[in-house]
Amino acid sequence: MSFSTGIGFRRDLAEALSSYEGELLQFIELAPENWAGIGGKWRKVLDRAAEKYAITSHGLSLSLGSPDPLDFDFLKKVKRFLNDFSVQIYSEHLSFTKCDNAHVHELLPIPFRVDAALHVAERIRQAQDFLERPIAIENVSYYTPVSPEISEAEFITTVLEKADCQLLLDVNNVFVNAFNHKYDAKQFLQEIPLERVAYIHMAGHEQRTEDLIIDTHGAPIVDPVFELFRWVSPRIEPVPVLLERDYNIPNLTELLGELSTIHQINKEARELQDAA
Repeated sequence: MSFSTGIGFRRDLAEALSSYEGELLQFIELAPENWAGIGGKWRKVLDRAAEKYAITSHGLSLSLGSPDPLDFDFLKKVKRFLNDFSVQIYSEHLSFTKCDNAHVHELLPIPFRVDAALHVAERIRQAQDFLERPIAIENVSYYTPVSPEISEAEFITTVLEKADCQLLLDVNNVFVNAFNHKYDAKQFLQEIPLERVAYIHMAGHEQRTEDLIIDTHGAPIVDPVFELFRWVSPRIEPVPVLLERDYNIPNLTELLGELSTIHQINKEARELQDAA
């Protein structure tokens, strides 16, 4: 997929998305955990959406950082879902969500250590081999670095290169982490392999205190995040960009306003690349 704009497929938006006829929406994103094997009314809704939009898939529970073995029964379901719906990009989080079969339903940070990076990279390779497709790994927001031995940028770079996988660049997560941990977001972006970016997420956050931002996906994108996106866009190849909104979901018209800004910034980035 080259440059396009899309939105997460939420049941609250299903009817509006089915009747939308504009040009801003070219794809939708689904979590396979929420839709694989579904039947009845919502399977019919999903089938109609799949006829109209390209589909990307963003996983929630593969738990790539876990010490437990990969769940190949789960991966079988994911593979079937990806194939059934001709999913064009499959992504997952650089985090873990379970240990000793205890599921915490949170994206827990992985220690920034070389041994941890190599462990995750090997698991990504196993998953990619099984799925017979690349995985785009998302940089996640975190609120403690968990006794780091290397930098976040070094950790992410090691994982991407050793796993030979793609990067899902979440621009809001970069902004949130840079703010909370007091580093320069642009410098961070210069230190990771942007040539591996296959997909971008844009989202909103909530500032809880003077020095703490929480990544909520429940608010509009703020101008500084748009500006960071404007800075990084000319530095990567054209890729799909998703607007994430998981909570406090407004009507589609309001979301299309944010998508329009994303589209315009990306259009300007392409013009800069063409002129270079």
